[in-house]
Amino acid sequence: MARACAICGKVSMGGFNPQSSGMNRVRAHRRYHPNLQPLDISRQGKPTRELVCTRCRRTLMRTKA
Repeated sequence: MARACAICGKVSMGGFNPQSSGMNRVRAHRRYHPNLQPLDISRQGKPTRELVCTRCRRTLMRTKA
């Protein structure tokens, strides 16, 4: 199972670590992971525990209140 948001589908993204010294500035590879949190949401009327990114979680909490 991929670590992706159950609502928007946000997944890991590749990138580079910034290098501060040296003439050639060799870029080191790294992964940027989404901030996924478990949240109880209803799918087809049944409550399920899904991994949701914090942006979607914040939006869901805002619409409920």
